[in-house]
Amino acid sequence: MKYLSLPDNATRILPFYLAMEEYAARIIGEDDIFFMWQVEPTVIFGRNQLIASEVNVDYCREHGIAFYRRRSGGGCVYADRDNIMFSYITRSDEVQTTFSRYTSAVASMLRELGLNATASDRNDVLIDGRKVSGNAFYHIPGRSIVHGTMLYDTNMEHMMSAITPSREKLTSKGVQSVRSHITTLREHLSMDIESFKHHVRETMCDGAIQLTTDDVAEIDRLTLPYLEPTFLWGNDPRCELTRGGRIDGVGSIHLNMELRHGALHDLHLTGDFLPLCSDVREVLLGKLRGVKLEANDLRLALADSDARQWILNLTNEQLISLLLTN
Repeated sequence: MKYLSLPDNATRILPFYLAMEEYAARIIGEDDIFFMWQVEPTVIFGRNQLIASEVNVDYCREHGIAFYRRRSGGGCVYADRDNIMFSYITRSDEVQTTFSRYTSAVASMLRELGLNATASDRNDVLIDGRKVSGNAFYHIPGRSIVHGTMLYDTNMEHMMSAITPSREKLTSKGVQSVRSHITTLREHLSMDIESFKHHVRETMCDGAIQLTTDDVAEIDRLTLPYLEPTFLWGNDPRCELTRGGRIDGVGSIHLNMELRHGALHDLHLTGDFLPLCSDVREVLLGKLRGVKLEANDLRLALADSDARQWILNLTNEQLISLLLTN
């Protein structure tokens, strides 16, 4: 795996690094690419999330915390200069295999430092059972992008206040419980952050690719769509029926549905689930538009499909339950 290096140490906004992932995936021919990056305090939320539900916008503005939407699914994440972000680009179409290979490699890298690190089935990396790295997935034809956090240290007050936890998370865990599920490398290691980054690069990479100033200019161009208000704020659709909840191993899924004569006409999905195809909404509408919200009708419409191909770990029966349960 080759490490992708920038030609300078300039401070850049978070969408630049998302665009850098896209550039690496589309332009650079190497099979496996990896790079690390850090940003000023920023919240990044998934492509299927509603900003008003996931980001404490007033708190972010008051404390100078930026917020951006990414193209991958998953949940809302806070990052700052003490939180290292990892990006992995590979020539693969196998989502779960890619996740497993990457998180296993990260856990192995941490174990070389004497840490009790494991990869979870939710594509997190844990130390002593507590989350130190969360990851999300983005796919383009022939390439897969995995990106995520590595909590060396962080401003925990900002992390807890800038992100608005969903009602299910607050009800089932409580804020203090959420804190208890997170750890930082600084709790377990004596090495400083730069020494840790050196260890990561030496352990996970066997060479380097140096970007040029022309490459950076093109990445700057690819950054612009992330800054468009329509992409940042997305759509907050008004629908006749709202259902959803949290499923272990899947995440939160909320369905905003428009019905006509008892049959599904339109829907929008929000939540921190991990989509496995480019547009889950269109796939689901292709299967379910015109189908009445009745268990037998839904099962029949989904009989030749497997929801686990669209959303990580989601079964057909769980999807049907979401559609039917208030």
